[in-house]
Amino acid sequence: MFATMGALGLAPSAQAAQRELPYRAPRSGDFSLSGRGAAKVVIVGGGIAGLATAYELGKAGYDCTVLEARGRAGGRNFTVRGGDSTVDTYGNKQTARFGDGQYMNAGPARLPQWMVTLDYCRELGVPIEVFTNTNADAYLFNEGAGMTEPVRHRTAKADVYGYVAELLAKASDKGALNKELTAGDQERLVEFLKDFGSLGDKLTYEGSDRRGYSTVPAATGTPGVVLGGVPSASEVFASGVGRYFSFEFGFDQAMLMFQPVGGMDRIPQALAKAIGADRIRTGAVVGKIMDKEDGVSVTYTQGGRTRVVEADFCVGALPPNILAKVPHNLGSGVQGALEAIKPQSAGKIGLEYGSRWWETDHRIYGGITETDMDLSHIWHPSYGFHGERGVMIGYYNYDGDADAYAKLTPAKREARAVAQGVKIYGEKYRTELASSFSHHWRQTPHLEAAWHDTPGGPDDPRYKPLNEPTGRVYFAGDWLSYTDAWQHGAFTSARRAVTKLHARVMAN
Repeated sequence: MFATMGALGLAPSAQAAQRELPYRAPRSGDFSLSGRGAAKVVIVGGGIAGLATAYELGKAGYDCTVLEARGRAGGRNFTVRGGDSTVDTYGNKQTARFGDGQYMNAGPARLPQWMVTLDYCRELGVPIEVFTNTNADAYLFNEGAGMTEPVRHRTAKADVYGYVAELLAKASDKGALNKELTAGDQERLVEFLKDFGSLGDKLTYEGSDRRGYSTVPAATGTPGVVLGGVPSASEVFASGVGRYFSFEFGFDQAMLMFQPVGGMDRIPQALAKAIGADRIRTGAVVGKIMDKEDGVSVTYTQGGRTRVVEADFCVGALPPNILAKVPHNLGSGVQGALEAIKPQSAGKIGLEYGSRWWETDHRIYGGITETDMDLSHIWHPSYGFHGERGVMIGYYNYDGDADAYAKLTPAKREARAVAQGVKIYGEKYRTELASSFSHHWRQTPHLEAAWHDTPGGPDDPRYKPLNEPTGRVYFAGDWLSYTDAWQHGAFTSARRAVTKLHARVMAN
């Protein structure tokens, strides 16, 4: 009968039923005609997922209390400014000495334009600016492949695309694609490849102005000198630079991208302001979560004293590796699911310079230099252009490279990062350095992860105890999303938990 109704347009099709409905925030008006009232909710964890949960529930008047173990809300959304101090699990204490207006985003630092994070920036009044994720004039440097000096992104891209286009065009011209394409298709393909790779009439790549100029075009008498020294196809492929170009095609990495003006922590600051400072308890380390027949009980310590919060519901928004250490009565299914999700490593170092020499000497404004060294990525700041000072991200690495750097003292991290960077940028990478600050997430107390690996994906049956409420306890976090490591994942997971909790309150 249901199938027949669907065929008549009287019931949703299976495809329509699977389509995600637009999110609808709870509203105080939801209770006005029902005779029901908003519940009391304790939220364990004051990262983006926890703050978003409190913010959304607060729209309907829920009485929310957020418990955050660290001295500040925001979780892995952490912007380091002058005067900020941290102590890692190895005992390394650092205090940032960045100048006024200078900062580094130690955690999330960029916002794709399709993510709901930008919707919250709009809603909360957080101004944004462009983050330069891809820059044609940034460098590529693969020391392990034998490169002795860096090459501009635009130059490497022109050479790789040029030779790939030449090889494919010649293969088509010699009939190698006759079984795959019609004669007309091959003709159109060759025309495309000639433009794509900037090929000559003989279908050969010999370089072009796409590679850049050794003398840039200027006034009359200075037509410009196209960059010479075109390497052979073998040399280009051996350099391994082609591995970096697929990055810009990634759905979550394609330009345009954005960042909040003044630092990524403008987002949790705005959330905290909207929630109300009196509802967020920092320095509150959760020691036990107990589900009861008529509510929940959460025990925590703050300032050396043990306290208990009684509420109708609880939302667990701590990282799963931390939640797994908290005693509870939620059963082996919850515990097994939490333990199945594995924390991952990542680290960054901010290098503050007394001048913005990468702009004046290298003509690089924002963007990322890629390398096969243990630095992995070097970020040029996308703010403060033409200012007196600036903060480069001297490495953004992960996995084994991040763990290796984390074991060093902050001074040795700086020394190693700078020594590597000199190979790309020259001595100013060392001589202009004013201060540094390094941060590693696996060694950050109460978090101990940069992001998480969720084997099988969040919809795997083993995570059902986390995706559905266990008693009166719900869970939220980017680790329960398909965009782990992005704030979008935290926001959408929080919305999911809020929707389920609110529907339950309205139904009972």
